[in-house]
Amino acid sequence: MTKSSASDGSQNQALALAVLNAVQNPVILVDAAGKVAFANWEAEAFFGASAAHLAKAKISSLIPFGSPLLALIDQVRERKGPVNEYRVDLSSPRLGQEKLVDLYVAPVSAEPDSVVIVLQERSMADKIDRQLVHRAAARSVTGLASMLAHEIKNPLSGIRGAAQLLETSVPDDDRALTRLICDETDRIVSLVDRMEVFSDERPVDRVPLNIHSVLDHVKAVAKAGFAREIKISEMYDPSLPPVYANRDQLVQVFLNLIKNAAEALHGQPDPEIMLTTAYRPGIRLSVAGTREKISLPLEFCVVDNGPGVPADLVPHLFDPFITTKTNGSGLGLALVAKIIGAHGGIIECDSQARKTTFRVLMPMHKEEAADGRTLNSTGS
Repeated sequence: MTKSSASDGSQNQALALAVLNAVQNPVILVDAAGKVAFANWEAEAFFGASAAHLAKAKISSLIPFGSPLLALIDQVRERKGPVNEYRVDLSSPRLGQEKLVDLYVAPVSAEPDSVVIVLQERSMADKIDRQLVHRAAARSVTGLASMLAHEIKNPLSGIRGAAQLLETSVPDDDRALTRLICDETDRIVSLVDRMEVFSDERPVDRVPLNIHSVLDHVKAVAKAGFAREIKISEMYDPSLPPVYANRDQLVQVFLNLIKNAAEALHGQPDPEIMLTTAYRPGIRLSVAGTREKISLPLEFCVVDNGPGVPADLVPHLFDPFITTKTNGSGLGLALVAKIIGAHGGIIECDSQARKTTFRVLMPMHKEEAADGRTLNSTGS
């Protein structure tokens, strides 16, 4: 081999490594002996180990016992052709919870019985899918709220008026019943009023906001009232750009989330709520009917050390009328999801014992330059 061809080979190898490391999905090469011959940077992050450490291990030792991935590797070696498998659960104490992935396994012609495996994590995609379902549910409640406002509130006012008239003429022993009718009527009207919020489809009036001033205000309100006995700490990114939002609605969102956290902490030892903010590039949503993609780099979290949300409720937590509270209406988190959705963001919940996280992802403020270009808040 000439010096020139050797140099070209080295350059091509370096380019191939650069390309594989640029791929935003874990990619590994498994040799004929079942050992990991190559792992890109994303694979190192996925398996929580360096490429050098992974190279000493067999793939069977890195994934759960009896995982379908092992059968897929054997299948690809026999068929000499690629295979796709969707929604494979690789969750384990080593890899962590919610390791749901789509798999692409293909043979490598230059290396007999070697296969390349590409993993695409499903957790974020599934959460976004659930968010779209939550928005559809909120739209269903919108129609229901409009109907209830007209069909229920008018008869209720008549019932309450009749009960008030009866109260003046019935014996003292029966007045408790007429007061009960009035109280229950008022409670139903209050519930319908809360549902009417869902039917408000007017555009949201938004301005650039410092999220930390919003969170500090919410914290002050909470500490003066329902969370006075709870430690509330912060872990903020001080360099965070402005969020494009309605201040009053964001206050409503985070007051609701902190109030839920405070109620979950009732009777718990060392109750604590943590508010965090961070910049997380990489989350992008497609806009229906256009080629536009919205970036959601701003992450705001409310974390509590309570007992956690039951696993069977987590996927439905933002649906209307779903609640873990004995006397709850199940509309608070549905309203939160509607407000965040109207701002072009998403909200998700991760819950386990002693750590429940409500995570809000939102777009940052964009401004228009003099020449008509759209700039982000940093001017780039």
